[in-house]
Amino acid sequence: MKTPLFQGAATALITPMKKDGSVDVQALEKLIEYQLENGVQALVPCGTTGEPATLSLTEWQEVIRRTVAQVHRRVPVIAGTGGNNTRDVIERAALAKALGADAQLCVTPYYNKTTQEGLIAHYQAIAGQSELPVILYSVPSRTGMAISLDTLKVLSRHPNIIGLKEAGGDIGRVGDIMAACGDDLPIFCGSDEITVPMLSLGAEGVISVLSNALPAAVSGMTDSWQKGDITAARELQLRYLPLIRLLFKQVSPIPIKAVMRLMGLCENALRLPLLPLDQEAEETLRRELVRLNVLTGEEKNG
Repeated sequence: MKTPLFQGAATALITPMKKDGSVDVQALEKLIEYQLENGVQALVPCGTTGEPATLSLTEWQEVIRRTVAQVHRRVPVIAGTGGNNTRDVIERAALAKALGADAQLCVTPYYNKTTQEGLIAHYQAIAGQSELPVILYSVPSRTGMAISLDTLKVLSRHPNIIGLKEAGGDIGRVGDIMAACGDDLPIFCGSDEITVPMLSLGAEGVISVLSNALPAAVSGMTDSWQKGDITAARELQLRYLPLIRLLFKQVSPIPIKAVMRLMGLCENALRLPLLPLDQEAEETLRRELVRLNVLTGEEKNG
């Protein structure tokens, strides 16, 4: 039996950027405080939502370093280290450990991909050669491959593999994983639209995109569930479901960065090949934020 690194809501942090393309470290620090003030239980810098594919190694280290410093041990920091070069992931894990991260989130290899046997070897090499605990990350829509049940059963036995972020969106598969791995592999929801359904099957919490903008809502959802108030958790899931759908209508983090700008939390700046949300789609987001009383209706695009 493995003790979960956290229970409740974690935020898959965006990387705030300026219009000139540089990382906005002041906005990052403010965003972290906003998260902590609103009840999140862990932070995940440089995961998919943080655009790590376009960050230089120096920038990646700076984001991790500043996140760790700003958090100051208040909640776990889970650094995104995943990639399709096993040796590079191991090197990044060592850097993340030195920077003070508490664990690492490792996505399955993409583009070159691998077999399930190769996936076992990949993760066992990372877990065996890293001091930093590993949370597996399965997101087939991004990587083109899922971690099979048999592979998860093998990996769950490794003492340094402490969890799974499951972002396939298939609630039936979540049940299969729970039945196959049980307490040997704590599971975290990676799909905001099924947070409560996954909690009902035994997930420990969620690693959320929505909580960048609305951490109190997401932490309220998980807190309600943990307190046994299923009705309140369900109501929050359903209340925010239309916004969640909009957040993933285009490639994330494009929509969430538009939301963050509308809320005055950071600039709406991304790096190519990602482009900011078009005006029509942003207006749809703004109307939904007004409906949710996140915005007053007086804010203007610009």
